[in-house]
Amino acid sequence: MSAKEKEFAKLIKDNQGLIIKVSRLYTNTLEDEQDLFQEIVLQLWRSYDSFKGQSKISTWMYRVALNTAITLFRKKTKSPQTDELMDYHHRDFVEDDDEKQQHISTLYKVIKMLPTVERAIVTMYLDDLPYRDIAENLGITEVNARVKMNRLKKTLKQLMEKHA
Repeated sequence: MSAKEKEFAKLIKDNQGLIIKVSRLYTNTLEDEQDLFQEIVLQLWRSYDSFKGQSKISTWMYRVALNTAITLFRKKTKSPQTDELMDYHHRDFVEDDDEKQQHISTLYKVIKMLPTVERAIVTMYLDDLPYRDIAENLGITEVNARVKMNRLKKTLKQLMEKHA
């Protein structure tokens, strides 16, 4: 394995949680989630040489991951959809509290109900990305990102109460 390949493999390993989150929020089955994960990694590899370091590596990775997910999501929405939501296996959460686990599961369920751009905003917000990075990833202003997130908090609260 070349030095570039080793560096890339480490980058993926260190940031796989980011890719998993995006994959989960834009798919309905474990198989689709795994396929999207692989597609995101492929797109990251293809664009790896073009990363110039002008933004944080996580910001660049989010941009590629979200663009890949949204592109595939739009292609799939042209085919028939089911209303069935995936029963999530939160293998990256270690929780003893069933109520807390149910809360997390419900949160993922309601996030999946949001339009694609709003899903992206919430995902990045939950990963503690600054509004500047969220705005840069989505091509909107920082103020717009803040306004959208404040509105999304209210929407998520309502959805959580409705689906709890």
